[in-house]
Amino acid sequence: MEVQPPGHGESKQGGVPVVVAFWDPVGQREVRVRHAGKRGHVVDVAWVGREFAVWFPRGRPERFRLLEDAEGETRGLGAPNCLVFLMCVGLVVQAFFVWGYGVGLLGVGGLLGAVGLLSRDVALARERGALLADAVAVPGRVIAVSRDVYTDGEGDEIVNHAPVVQFTTRERLLVTALCRDGIPNPRSSLGRDLVIHYAPGDPAVFTPDLDHDRRDRAAAVRFIRSLVGAGGIAVVLGVISLRYPGVWAALS
Repeated sequence: MEVQPPGHGESKQGGVPVVVAFWDPVGQREVRVRHAGKRGHVVDVAWVGREFAVWFPRGRPERFRLLEDAEGETRGLGAPNCLVFLMCVGLVVQAFFVWGYGVGLLGVGGLLGAVGLLSRDVALARERGALLADAVAVPGRVIAVSRDVYTDGEGDEIVNHAPVVQFTTRERLLVTALCRDGIPNPRSSLGRDLVIHYAPGDPAVFTPDLDHDRRDRAAAVRFIRSLVGAGGIAVVLGVISLRYPGVWAALS
């Protein structure tokens, strides 16, 4: 892999541009292609030699896709899972109108509980915390700042900036990464020197601010737990409503 740092003021939508090399078994040749986020996974952290899973139709390496989750993405579970979730939401909404508040609340509780229990956010936060527990601190530097302009619902422009940082690990790997969080006043951060904390076994897990990263992980865990808790409350209210059908009329 070759790494091409993003230019200052460019969009972050393409991630860190890289040149990926992979073997085409049909053509019996090595294929080298440039990737800038338009074919599958956006690369936020890159270094020469980093490995990614690549998928492409047999005999068509030019149609490659870079995968972040090789197992899940090659199975194609994203769209079916989204469809199942939307169907469940539709059934829950229908339950309120057809079977009343009791069944509807049971459906809401079950859906929120399922989303919370099936989410990998808590596990990922704990894994990240374990990796950063023995973080190595090295000097880093902001080499560019990306710039993206969005429009809100009222037509006003929102400008978003994300610093691009570089740091060298103790193994002499030069890492280039989009740093979306942890750097104050990112708009004027070009050229700023930083202390980067990275996981010894995986430089892709890094942060310029351990306390900020810890707060983000804690917030993610609280959010998932609140979903499960709200689901439990909805189930309890649904059971009460079914056992005492007149409770909503009395409250109103």
